[in-house]
Amino acid sequence: MPDVPAAGDPAPDFTLPGTIRGERSDYRLSDQKGHPVVLAFYPGDETAVCTKQLCSYQHELSSLTDLDAELWGISSQGIESHEAFQTNRGLEFPLLADEKNEAFAAYGLGLGLTRRRAIFVIDAGGRVAWSHVAKLGLTYQNTEKIASVLRGLTNAPA
Repeated sequence: MPDVPAAGDPAPDFTLPGTIRGERSDYRLSDQKGHPVVLAFYPGDETAVCTKQLCSYQHELSSLTDLDAELWGISSQGIESHEAFQTNRGLEFPLLADEKNEAFAAYGLGLGLTRRRAIFVIDAGGRVAWSHVAKLGLTYQNTEKIASVLRGLTNAPA
């Protein structure tokens, strides 16, 4: 399994099926060059910590989108699970289905039951600007911290 990419490294590219507001499509990271993307890897839909984490991001989503960033949630559940989770929790950002754990592996985050919770901020040029990989699955980075990183990018609006 590859190491976790460090700040300055090219972000590993991937294409995953995803859903937002009941619409399904493929999401390719390399297609997002030109603006930052926040990748929120999480262990599972409708689990206590993941629900708290993603609902907190939804509550403060504008603090990211106002900085021209997109937020993508990524877990190994399928599209149907993601659609139910989005509907139940009112999530209005894409949830991507990494059922084969390809993105988790590419970002050095483990496979199977050992998948790790992580945040990666990818800059407009497609490089890792910042990351946080949780040592334990019970903590996550808050939106304020992520927005602070985005504000520090040279391409972010003031």
